[in-house]
Amino acid sequence: MGRRPTIVDIARAAGVSKGAVSCALNGRPGVSDTTRSRILQIAGRLGWAPSSAARALSDGRAGAIGMIIDRPAPVLGVETFFMRFIAGIQEELADGDTALMLQSVDETSPELTTYKRWYAERRVDGVLVVDLRRDDPRVGALAEIGLPAVVVGGPEGTGGLPCVWADDGGCMRAAVAHLARLGHRRIGRVAGPEALVHTGVRTGALEESAREHGMAPPRTVHTDYTGDGGARATRELLAGAEPPTALVYDNDLMAAAGLGVAQELGIAVPDRLSVIAWDDSPLCQVVRPALTAIRRDLHEHGRLAASLLLEAVAGGAARQVPAPLGELVARGSTARATSDRRPTTGD
Repeated sequence: MGRRPTIVDIARAAGVSKGAVSCALNGRPGVSDTTRSRILQIAGRLGWAPSSAARALSDGRAGAIGMIIDRPAPVLGVETFFMRFIAGIQEELADGDTALMLQSVDETSPELTTYKRWYAERRVDGVLVVDLRRDDPRVGALAEIGLPAVVVGGPEGTGGLPCVWADDGGCMRAAVAHLARLGHRRIGRVAGPEALVHTGVRTGALEESAREHGMAPPRTVHTDYTGDGGARATRELLAGAEPPTALVYDNDLMAAAGLGVAQELGIAVPDRLSVIAWDDSPLCQVVRPALTAIRRDLHEHGRLAASLLLEAVAGGAARQVPAPLGELVARGSTARATSDRRPTTGD
């Protein structure tokens, strides 16, 4: 046909009125079952599909959910967390008629503006809120707008919105316990942005667990999840008077960058420095030594988030759903501490 078929085209092919076609396609009474079946067959043969704009006008549904990520686009391309998380979302949406609208921004204000525009223009039926912040303004704004939302994070600080949350504290305690068993007493951490709720949860668990194991107070350096940021933070931690014998990184990219810095400084991993990465990925397994890592089912995490949002869009009650528990996978980047011998840092 060369163009998108319309109700008029279907009516002409079926020899019925536009009103009859509308009733058949929208499941309304007014046509016989035989006529409805014939119209649907003809519509399918012509390749007809309802437009999202028309559907939004008829039943208020846009047929899409939205997610805005506060990361520069180049960073998103190498952030394995979001790639696997989005894959889980897409799997949950695959068998239905709902699409994912994705956008990246670099601060909160444009994100709030986009939510309001999406709602006003009926672009999305609901949104997934990622990277929950302390006193997050998005929580109250979305409640005020009335746009269904699911927070990826929590369970505290979600303002009553449904959420899918991960046990970040439990994962951090597992990492510290592993290092304690290996005799480490000085731990450093390369963390994500300080304002993020999950960053604070991990920090609290790190400090509490270190005290319980009789370790020195850990030092945390905050950065932006990038490889460059991870490298700078690693240099800062290793340049101290009493450098750590182990480093925990908040993502795999920073851990791989930190591993490179240690090698440049002549600090052997794991003989002189142990390294643990967050969110196990293929990157953790292809570097040498392979990185000990916190493994989480990010695909299932995304699927749960999308499922809960579809439930919220349909009017379901707000629920707090835990994501699958993570586990520590020990590899070659961690070994027994040699804390009695201060690591050298090159010339």
